[in-house]
Amino acid sequence: MDETTAEPTGSLRDGFAGQRMVVVPRPAVNAALSRPVTSRLMVTDAGFFPHAARHGRSRPAGAREHILLVCTGGTGWCHTTDGRFDVRPGDVVLLPAGAAHEYGAADDDPWTLWWLHMTGGDTDELAAAARAAAGGPVSHLRDPAPVASLVSQVIDALDDGTAGGLIRATGAAWNALAIVVATGRRSPGPAPDPVERAVEHLRATSPRRTSVAALAAMVGLSTSQLGARFRTQVGTSPLQYQAGLRLARARELLDATDIPVAAVAQACGFDDPLYFSRQFARTHGVSPSAYRTRTA
Repeated sequence: MDETTAEPTGSLRDGFAGQRMVVVPRPAVNAALSRPVTSRLMVTDAGFFPHAARHGRSRPAGAREHILLVCTGGTGWCHTTDGRFDVRPGDVVLLPAGAAHEYGAADDDPWTLWWLHMTGGDTDELAAAARAAAGGPVSHLRDPAPVASLVSQVIDALDDGTAGGLIRATGAAWNALAIVVATGRRSPGPAPDPVERAVEHLRATSPRRTSVAALAAMVGLSTSQLGARFRTQVGTSPLQYQAGLRLARARELLDATDIPVAAVAQACGFDDPLYFSRQFARTHGVSPSAYRTRTA
């Protein structure tokens, strides 16, 4: 059913370095399917598997959910009743619920994969529309980064473990499917800039943190390539840019609210209020409390 409990064609016992994965408890799935919004589309499982050597699945009876796989690096393959297909960077695989399938990473260049399992009242129609636009189970995205970013946002939302998080995951998954549907109708254009896509993701997801490895995989670069190009085009590193976004949000909260500094730190992704105060003072020359007093 999900990427961990389904029968693997290779070993997943130790997982993959840097992987992220969230499996929603089945009682929570059942409860969400009885509520507005999530009854229409519910993400039950989501993950990110970088350089997933020996990763594969064989489901002769299919899965209970629709499955979306997005490859942003390396190669792999999938086999459905439509035939056998190679999967390369930029390819999206859509596997309908209940349909027999098998897929796996290439031995010599294993894929980097972002994936979702989805169910709900509108999922059949959305998945069918995406497959129709693609003309089969595999379609190619000129720019897979926006879909990978949305899958990352789904993982973050599910990781919250709240009803609100489930709704946010629904919205992000819906948008991901909409991009796949639209891909079959879009004219080719200039190649997207990976650094611009990385910046878009960081701005869309701040104050949550995205590792440099995950960010690089999202836009199809190595970590060293992303770091070098990011510094050239943005003038700082991806980590420093993320920190700047969080501190900018902190300034907004200090200017516009009277919530305690510790709460500001928490809202901006800093778990330690003292560390937040030190970072703020290092950047702005004054503590958060002094900054608030000065701008009051």
